[in-house]
Amino acid sequence: MTTLPKVTITYCSQCNWLLRAAWMSQELLSTFSTDLAQVTLIPATGGIYQITVDDQLIWDRKTMGGFPDAAEIKRRLRAQCFPDRDLGHNEKKSDNP
Repeated sequence: MTTLPKVTITYCSQCNWLLRAAWMSQELLSTFSTDLAQVTLIPATGGIYQITVDDQLIWDRKTMGGFPDAAEIKRRLRAQCFPDRDLGHNEKKSDNP
């Protein structure tokens, strides 16, 4: 049996980033659906906004410069967990020769 990926979004509750984190989780669940084991939201403080997949960091607001769009996170999640999967309209034109 293959273990499904677990996504964690840690967000700053002091900065009111719950809606941003919830929206991102909805986007990931809409695209990857039952291919994910879970998407977990973790409130924190200090301006944090990090997204991990199976404990591997794929986005950090502080080091990567701001907030990602959903398509970027979907591409990063796909690259790590589902490299052969087509993301349809979320693919960058340069990704499809």
